[in-house]
Amino acid sequence: MTLKTATSSSQEISFNEFKKEVLNDYKIAKISRECSLLGRREVLTGKAKFGIFGDGKEVPQLAMAKAFKKGDFRSGYYRDQTFMMAIGELSAQQFFAGLYAHTDIKEDPMSAGRQMGGHFATHSLHEDGSWKNLTEQYNSSSDISPTAGQMPRLLGLAQASKIYRNEKSVQNKTNFSINGNEVAWGTIGNASTSEGLFFETINAAGVLQVPMVMSVWDDEYGISVHAKHQTTKESISEILKGFQRDEKNKGYEIFVVNGWDYVQLMSTYQEAAKIAREEHVPVLIHVKELTQPQGHSTSGSHERYKTKDRLQWERDHDCIAKMREWILEFELETESGDTLRFIDSEEELIILEKEAKKEVTNAKRNAWNAYLNEIKAEGTLVSQILERVAKKSANGAFITKYKNDLVSNSEPTRKDVLSAARKCLWHLKDESFPEKIELQNFIKSSLKNAYSKYSTHLLNESESNVLAVAEQLPTYAQEKNLVDARVVMRDNFDAILEKHNDVVIFGEDAGFIGDVNQGLEGLQEKFGEIRISDTGIREATIIGQGIGLAMRGLRPIAEVQYLDYLLYALQIMSDDLATLRYRSFGKQKAPLIIRTRGHRLEGIWHAGSPMGGIINNVRGMHVLVPRNMTKAAGFYNTLLEGDDPALVVECLNGYRLKENLPTNLGEFKTKIGVVETIKEGKDMTVVSYGSTLRLVEEAAKDLLQVGIDIEIIDAQSLLPFDLHHDCVKSLAKTNKLLVVDEDVPGGASAYFLQEILENQNGYEYLDSKPSTLTSKPHRPAYGTDGDYFSKPSTEDIFEKIYAMMHEYNPQKFKSLY
Repeated sequence: MTLKTATSSSQEISFNEFKKEVLNDYKIAKISRECSLLGRREVLTGKAKFGIFGDGKEVPQLAMAKAFKKGDFRSGYYRDQTFMMAIGELSAQQFFAGLYAHTDIKEDPMSAGRQMGGHFATHSLHEDGSWKNLTEQYNSSSDISPTAGQMPRLLGLAQASKIYRNEKSVQNKTNFSINGNEVAWGTIGNASTSEGLFFETINAAGVLQVPMVMSVWDDEYGISVHAKHQTTKESISEILKGFQRDEKNKGYEIFVVNGWDYVQLMSTYQEAAKIAREEHVPVLIHVKELTQPQGHSTSGSHERYKTKDRLQWERDHDCIAKMREWILEFELETESGDTLRFIDSEEELIILEKEAKKEVTNAKRNAWNAYLNEIKAEGTLVSQILERVAKKSANGAFITKYKNDLVSNSEPTRKDVLSAARKCLWHLKDESFPEKIELQNFIKSSLKNAYSKYSTHLLNESESNVLAVAEQLPTYAQEKNLVDARVVMRDNFDAILEKHNDVVIFGEDAGFIGDVNQGLEGLQEKFGEIRISDTGIREATIIGQGIGLAMRGLRPIAEVQYLDYLLYALQIMSDDLATLRYRSFGKQKAPLIIRTRGHRLEGIWHAGSPMGGIINNVRGMHVLVPRNMTKAAGFYNTLLEGDDPALVVECLNGYRLKENLPTNLGEFKTKIGVVETIKEGKDMTVVSYGSTLRLVEEAAKDLLQVGIDIEIIDAQSLLPFDLHHDCVKSLAKTNKLLVVDEDVPGGASAYFLQEILENQNGYEYLDSKPSTLTSKPHRPAYGTDGDYFSKPSTEDIFEKIYAMMHEYNPQKFKSLY
């Protein structure tokens, strides 16, 4: 390749800078490739458990990195290691530390060993949990493995820039945005574009017109399945042409570029960034003709499903090999007849490649030693303890064998060390001497340290966590001001929006009509269409919007119209939102509040109480089930004082009931994790929540007529549940327990029993079998009668409690049937 141009000394300097940049890019690509190659070997030799690498995608990621600016966010794909290296957020040693699952956040800053390699993150938070200035750093939201799971979050990350640019009330939050100039960069494999989450996000971003640049890395395969089985026309850019913007319609800008063409890639990414950053238009870049030199992952070989011709094509079109050819062939001829080149001979590239290989080899060794030496030190300590124990124990021969096996293991895991110690302790159960106590102390210490390595940061553990927020009771005027309960909710949201200028509320019908139950009535008109907005019917990306906005310093409240519809979004809640703080080792957070309504509605699809399934999928979030709108409003006020994600389930049949309107709207707070005794009694403890409580209260009046006095406890909060153990205090008085729940058998009711009987040791106070009253095993039938025969009724509750009392005292409480 020879180009002619006039040149001057300044142009030569410019060329030298360009040359330096190109060669540095090439070295980064080679370092990344060597990491992939050596990483695969480390898995196959057993040092690492699994590997999924970015080989074959290096050159387009270099181009993306060039266009990526501080303040921007990445929401990506587990093959983006070259990009992370190019922006300076991943070293080769850190790459291997992640592969080995090193539990030190300084060694593996991506997740402290909590995620497999290839899952990248930057640190958004200081040690105390407060925000860093995100505009002064490159940002990568913590990756997740589920294919296309990164897409919903990407939408919110991009939308944040639009809000910061257009909403005056938050334009002073300059540690999160500089005039909304930040771009959200998404990456995905071509096969994963078949996922519904991809299409849902693409459509929503086109509607919202947000600054998002979406890169599709296309190597024609999804594991072993060719694109012809994945995508119509075998091309995602072809089938998305209808999204292309034109003079009359807003939409996307779409680019198609070959993944091995360094020059064209650089140009394309710069143009895409300019469009997204300046115009707030989403961009799709379809990066074609990429390869996957080592196949999909370490779980198999691509030689099994690719033809010889395809494998040869991949060798010929490997993006690094093509970049190497371009560097070798490049010549720039000046008017004076001089020829400028990147290198004078191939030997220069060979030297650079050897340097890259050596750097990666050293990084691998250093990462392995840093990982292993800590464990070996623990192994040495245990071996020494076991040697002393063996001399004292009657079972010394068995213990010596464990010790010798541990000493001979040159590459032990932490499991190997602790397992040996615990098994030896079993042989000492009938013995007592100081060395046994030393062994016991080591085991206790190791388990305590393991908690900090593997179990911390599920929620905010600092003193500023939401559980520390004190209860503040609602205050009332001297004369009751009874209103529809929806008015309590509406007026409290009004107060919230006045108090917290970073709160935005959005969802299906949330904007113009003020939600289907009028809990936001008139607020869009008052606060504008940015702070109170409608969305399409797309629950997964509603939650994704909220995650991304929350990660960029806003306080979103995302509304999903009914609890049953939450199932569309449960995967995103479970895999992304609930795990974010945990999987980033407390370095990222998304304080999203999800608002929905449920309980006691009719029919299979609107029954509104699949709580057991939800609470078992969203550990890492608070799940709150207020019995009325005042309690619900108090929960929102409390949550905004903290920074944990939460789900609030309002009672659907409670909006038209009358409640006394508090005078301290926006200020009163419902305590999270605390139950409330709403009726005291002596004969039985009945625990329930939500709308069912009203049925329990009705049954309690009838039960009093037959001499049964029950104590009613409102759970209020499912995650967490009863932190003060008030349920067991009630059991100590009544000695009998019934859980009433409109979820299916074994759902939330089983959770309550485990919490009360096992965690609170409530079994100690029982003098009869604890019981549950739930809905039928099927989903509820439609209609008033369908509800009556599907879910617990007042009569069911009365008769269940009466039957339990009959079993306890059959003489006093004669059988009803």
